[in-house]
This record gives sequence, C-alpha cells and structure tokens, in this order.
Amino acid sequence: MSEEQAIVAGGCFWCTEAIFRDVIGVSEVESGYIGGDVENPTYKQVCSGNTGHAEAVRLTFDPDVISYADMLDVFMGTHDPTQLNRQGNDVGTQYRSAIFPLNEAQKAGAEAAIRRAQDERDLPVVTTIEEPTEFYIAEDYHQEYWEGDGQRNPYCLATIPPKLAKLRKSFADRSKSPVE
Repeated sequence: MSEEQAIVAGGCFWCTEAIFRDVIGVSEVESGYIGGDVENPTYKQVCSGNTGHAEAVRLTFDPDVISYADMLDVFMGTHDPTQLNRQGNDVGTQYRSAIFPLNEAQKAGAEAAIRRAQDERDLPVVTTIEEPTEFYIAEDYHQEYWEGDGQRNPYCLATIPPKLAKLRKSFADRSKSPVE
C-alpha cells in the first residue's frame, strides 16, 4: 500500500474533516492551517482573518483505492466552490476554497478538477490553486471534532449532517457509511 497526501481548504475544517473521515481510502485526516504568513498560528489568530491562513485538512490516502482526481471531486462536490472567501455563515479568507497541490501532477489534477466542477455549475467556481506553504496542525481539540464535541455543537449539527448526506448520496461508492 502506497500513501500520498493532499491538502484542501473548503471552509470550516471541522466540516471538511468529517467528510473525508468517511471516504474509503483515506487513512488520516488532520485539521490545520496553511497559506499564511504567521508561524505556528493559533485558532484564535486564524479566526481573526489577519494571518492569511486557511482552515484546511491534510489527507493521507491510498491512491490504489481512491485517486487524487476522485478525492478532489468529493471535495468540490461537498462544499460550495462558488462562494468567495466563505462557506455559509463562515466568512473571511480563512474559509476560502483552495487546493494546495504538493507536486506538479497534483497541480494538473487540481486544474482539471476545477474545470470539471465548473462544467457542472452555472456560477463561477472560485476555488484557488495555491502554492503549499507550511501546514500547521491545529490544536488537539480540533482533531476528530465531529466524532467528539462536534455532535453537541449546534453549528456542526446544522452543517455537517447535510454534507455527509450529500457525500453518501452523490459519492455512495466512496463513502464508508451507507446512505441514510
């Protein structure tokens, strides 16, 4: 089994993490921060919108089970890539839709994924492709958030189940969980 990594930002990292924890072939999902200019930022700093970081997830996956292209299709299909610097009520550059390719093949894959996503939508896709900078792992309490505190958090209860339902319906062959 070979493993690769991918980094994407699709709004709140709690939501993106919950999605990819349910994707077949993904062995690890780490919530963190990328794309900014402050070393070792804290959640409070990133939430201020002043560091330039995006809330993101670093995914470890088996490309023999799920391709990078399929991972990006899941990503584009489970958040709104047409919203600039926001996802729902989360507003600011820290909630931008972005792909951080780790090599030239991933960059070409990101460009292709954006084209595929645009072909499926009337509104323009605003997802950016950004050079990867240092990925800072978020504080421990953000990891596996949905499985823990998230299921008592009203924001998460309103936001994550519809995203998981979309994953399980639109990408049933990629989900570890059955359609509910």
